[in-house]
This record gives sequence, C-alpha cells and structure tokens, in this order.
Amino acid sequence: MVKQNSNSHLVYSTDKGRIKEDKKKQEVVEVDANVRVWPEKKKRAGKIVTVIGGLPMTGNALKVFAKELKKRFGGGGSVKDSNIELQGDHVDVIVDFLKKHGYEAKRAGG
Repeated sequence: MVKQNSNSHLVYSTDKGRIKEDKKKQEVVEVDANVRVWPEKKKRAGKIVTVIGGLPMTGNALKVFAKELKKRFGGGGSVKDSNIELQGDHVDVIVDFLKKHGYEAKRAGG
C-alpha cells in the first residue's frame, strides 16, 4: 500500500519539485494610538492591580517587556489577553516610565 502525502495536490507546473503553502500567518497587531494604564481590583479580594493595555507588541516580546516591568517595579504580574497586569498601584510611575521609553501613555479608568 502506498502512503499518500497530505501536501500532494496535483497541480500543473513547469517548475520542478512540490509546491508547498506557508501555513504560518503573521500576527496582526492592532496598534492603539495610546497605551492605556489603569488600576483594577475586580475579583481580587480588594487588592489593586495595574493593567497596561494597547502596547504595540505580542507574544514573546510582550512577556519580555512584562518581565522588565516586574523587575523594575518590584512586584509580580502576568500577561493576559494582550494586557500586562502588575501587582500593586503603580499607575502614575508606569505612565512616566512608558513616556520616557517613547510610548504615548495615558491614565485610564479610576
């Protein structure tokens, strides 16, 4: 019995070899005009978390930037839904930090 290749779609071509499609799609990043920083304490037993949203980066770059922020401000945090969450109320200092690094950051929310 001959094993068939899942990539073998019969196509007429004068080129040699098989034609393969690139299955990797580039991630499209929606760039907000401003980076938003806001405090949040929903479902956290009254503890305040600083949320940073609208950064023009995804995936690993966002995780590396979150790690730098956690180290800089001495707290824990995580990356959830393209937002960085840092433990504690650091809104004003993070806005200043982001402005120094070239981002248009604004305080949002409470």
